[in-house]
Amino acid sequence: MADYDLTGINLPFSPDAEQSVIGAVLLDGNVLGDIITTLHPEHFYADVNRSVFEVLASMFMASEKIDILTVLDACVRHGVFENAAEARRYLGDAMNSVPSVSTAPKYADIVTEKYMLRSLIFASKEIIDAVNSGGETADNIVDFAEHKIYDIRSGVENTCLTSIRGIVYDRVKMLNDLVRDYNANGGKPVMSGLATGFTELDNRIYGLNRSDLIILAARPGMGKTSFAMNMAVNVSQKYRDKQICVFSLEMSKEQIVSRMLCSEARISSDVMRTGKISPEQINNFMRSAEFLQNLEIYVDDSPGCNIMNIKSKLRRMKNLGAVIIDYLQLMTSAGNYNGNRVAEISEITRNLKIMAKELNVPVIALSQLARGPEQRPDKRPLLSDLRDSGSIEQDADIVMFLYRNSYYDKTDPNQNVCECIVAKNRHGETGTTYLGWHGEYTRFTNIEYKVQNGGA
Repeated sequence: MADYDLTGINLPFSPDAEQSVIGAVLLDGNVLGDIITTLHPEHFYADVNRSVFEVLASMFMASEKIDILTVLDACVRHGVFENAAEARRYLGDAMNSVPSVSTAPKYADIVTEKYMLRSLIFASKEIIDAVNSGGETADNIVDFAEHKIYDIRSGVENTCLTSIRGIVYDRVKMLNDLVRDYNANGGKPVMSGLATGFTELDNRIYGLNRSDLIILAARPGMGKTSFAMNMAVNVSQKYRDKQICVFSLEMSKEQIVSRMLCSEARISSDVMRTGKISPEQINNFMRSAEFLQNLEIYVDDSPGCNIMNIKSKLRRMKNLGAVIIDYLQLMTSAGNYNGNRVAEISEITRNLKIMAKELNVPVIALSQLARGPEQRPDKRPLLSDLRDSGSIEQDADIVMFLYRNSYYDKTDPNQNVCECIVAKNRHGETGTTYLGWHGEYTRFTNIEYKVQNGGA
């Protein structure tokens, strides 16, 4: 194999674009608000430009006035320039180099594009080094390469260590955005994640948050697949630009979509097997079909999916919102565990959490429960009932159980009530929320349910 030598390659950058961005901000401080969400200090190639932009970002975060005098003073204080004369000369040249302040976003796009091209060169060198080392399998190198390219496309910084300044800025900006949304919402809490459409649950877990691994577990017959599909539809309806990906390892994609259609149309799933349906139900069914076909929901029913295959498919999505996997115990691992299913499930859950973090999206994995609840007088699930591995609880950010007492007690007056038990919640309190359950439609809804003396 040829020995690739990447030393000596001219790394692409545009000194004019970098200087014009800084000059435009100095001429009009409001420009920074238009570009700072996509342009970061590390995107600049020249050290001095990177340092000046760091100062500008810090001033913006602190709501300081931005003009030539304030920036000059801040740059000197932060050691960007040795003295005020040098700072005045450099910043003055930047201001004089700006063709037009109004096209500052275009200059920022050029800086970002050059950064992506440089990142691609570095990633290519790492991929070639991985191949030449001979220490990894082809599958692992392909996964490594896809990861590198995905990070570049997603604008993820590839360095292992990141200055706290940028992280602090992101967190301050996030809080400012939340405060703004809170005030615009009339003083009502807003979701930090994607709203599931189930109000009481959203109030407890703050929606489906980025990089979270969420385990949804229940005994057979409780409706965990139906609940997950209801969430998929709710999220996709509210966030039309987000792509929701469903990996169904148990049911075919036709079965999944049939269930969604019947749930939306409020008709029994029996009609998909018997054809017995009224004209009114047909109209409802067709309206639901039109509604669902316009949602950005994608279904994969490939058998025996492993994490590597799933990640490869997800990286091709342009605006991924959330991932649903039904269900955990049917997944396989790329490794050989010689029948040790506990170790294999541990590896799978760890990789699911890593995947959620890498792709920066919530991953909802459905899970079976062991038979423990069946042996107890109170059949509500416990964390210890998670089947096959304690690592499921350890790796998950949120663990939710579905429980319907009416499943066991046909005389229960609350036949249409389902408990969603949040047994683990890294973001807040645990506890029980209540949902309406309409079994004939496999549909969950919001309900008002009051608990008195431990019961309804």
